[in-house]
Amino acid sequence: MRALNNPVARPIVTVRSAKKPVFFQNAVLPKRTVISPTTLCNRLVCNASDAAAEVETEEILADKLDIRVGKVLKAWKHPEADRLFVEEVDVGEEEPRTICSGLFGYVPEEELQGRPVVVLCNLKPRNMAGIKSNGMLLAASDEAHETVQLLSPPADAPIGERVKFGSLDCTQRPADTPNRVQKKKVFEAVQPDLNTSDERVVRYKELEMLTSTGTVTVATLAGASVS
Repeated sequence: MRALNNPVARPIVTVRSAKKPVFFQNAVLPKRTVISPTTLCNRLVCNASDAAAEVETEEILADKLDIRVGKVLKAWKHPEADRLFVEEVDVGEEEPRTICSGLFGYVPEEELQGRPVVVLCNLKPRNMAGIKSNGMLLAASDEAHETVQLLSPPADAPIGERVKFGSLDCTQRPADTPNRVQKKKVFEAVQPDLNTSDERVVRYKELEMLTSTGTVTVATLAGASVS
């Protein structure tokens, strides 16, 4: 008996076109941005420069100044200038520095002898009425400049120690060279923000001037400027 010629029933497969779900059909997909290696490199350099600039603005500008604890060894009236004293000041170097200061008429000569002081050391030497001055004694004054008082470090502060601002734990950057201080007018930029608090503590902005043994102060002047 011949076998029946019945084809084998095959399953019906329905093929549907792949369509995006409805919620994707109207979606706006972001475009891919292709950045060349050169452009990427330039962007990285710019970002690094911006970050460095931000760090620079956050640095304490006053740390560019070499401000040290000193001690007046001897002081006398300048022989050629009515308003100047001449002082020999120990700032922790091999030899004392000769410094001329406009303190005559504000600070009695006898008060200068052997007195602890605070000295700005990274200034270029200046000829002042025939005597080369190598630094500046820092002092506070009232608005009328009628009262002037020298900054006073703690009595036990080490001679030659560089002061810090705000915290003794912070890493202090190296001071700028005298040439750079003059060229960039660093002291001129810092000075308007040097002041004394209500407690007569010397500050840069609101950061206290510190030595390893305590704060730098003035005798009586609160809310005064420092130069």
